[in-house]
Amino acid sequence: MNLNPSNQTNLYGLENNLIELINLYKKNKLPNKILLSGQKGIGKSTLAYHLINFILSENEDSSYDLENFVINENNKSFKLIKNSTSQNFFLVDINDDKKVIDINQIRSLINILNKSSFNSKPRFVLIDNIEFLNTNSINALLKIIEEPNNNIFFILINNNKKILPTLTSRCLNFRLSLSNDKTFKIIKNIFGTDVNNLINEDLLNYYFTPGKICNLIKFSNDCNINLKDLNLKKFLFLLIDQSLYKKNLFIKNILYEFIEIFLIKNLLNYSNIFDYFINKIKHVKQFSLDDESLFIEFKYKLLNG
Repeated sequence: MNLNPSNQTNLYGLENNLIELINLYKKNKLPNKILLSGQKGIGKSTLAYHLINFILSENEDSSYDLENFVINENNKSFKLIKNSTSQNFFLVDINDDKKVIDINQIRSLINILNKSSFNSKPRFVLIDNIEFLNTNSINALLKIIEEPNNNIFFILINNNKKILPTLTSRCLNFRLSLSNDKTFKIIKNIFGTDVNNLINEDLLNYYFTPGKICNLIKFSNDCNINLKDLNLKKFLFLLIDQSLYKKNLFIKNILYEFIEIFLIKNLLNYSNIFDYFINKIKHVKQFSLDDESLFIEFKYKLLNG
C-alpha cells in the first residue's frame, strides 16, 4: 500500500473542493498563493495533486477524468510528477532525517524558478507540512511568493498548526474538513469493507482522518498486528513494550496522541499524575528530549497498574 499523495489517483471526500478550485482556474481567478488547511491525513496534498494534474494534463491524451475525480495514470504529467522529472512541478517537504524545512531547500527552489520554463504551461510549487519551515526559510520564501508571476502557483499545506501571519496573510486560505461518516465511507471505498471490521472500536474513537486510518492499517499489516483484538490500553502497551515506535515515525507521533487521549479518558483514575505526564510530553516535544524514557515510565506507572 503506497500512501504517498503523489500516487493517489482517486480523490475521496474533497470532490467539491476540487470543483471550486477548478472553477476559479477556468475563470482565471485561481490565486497564485493557496493555503490548504485541515487535519493531517484528510487529503489536502492529494487534493493539490489532483488540481495540478487537471491543469497540466488539460491538453494531453488521457487527461484528468473530472467526472469520476480520477487521475489517468497514462497521462504524461502524472508520469513526470511521479518520477520527479516534471519541469512544471516542484515539491518542498521536510526530509526524513531533519526536523525542519531548512533554508537550503528554499534556495534550491529559488534557483529552479529563476530558470526559464521549457514550456508555456503553469509551474506549481507544492510546499507540504509548512509548520516545519523555520524563520530563515519563511523569510526566503516570502521574497519569492511576493514577486508577481502569473504563471507560477504556490500551494501550501498546513496541518492545522500555528504558522506566522506574515505567511498566511499572503495566501487565500481554504479550510478543509471531513465528517466521521464521510471518513468511514472513504475507508470502505478503499478497503472494500467497513472500518469496524478492521480496527477495534476503542481505537476508532480517536482516528478522524482517512490518512491516519490507512497508515494505521498499513502499519498493522506490516507488523502482523490484529487491530480488532486491541483496545487503546493494549495498543499502547504493545507499541511501547515492543519498541514499535522506533520503526515508524507515524507510530511515534500517534503514540504521543494516544497517551494524551488515554490520560484524558482516565482522568479520574490518574488525576494525581495527569499534569505530570502532560507537562513531560510537552517538554520532550519542545526540547527534543529522550522519548524512550517517557514511554517506558508511562508503561510502568500507568499501563502496568
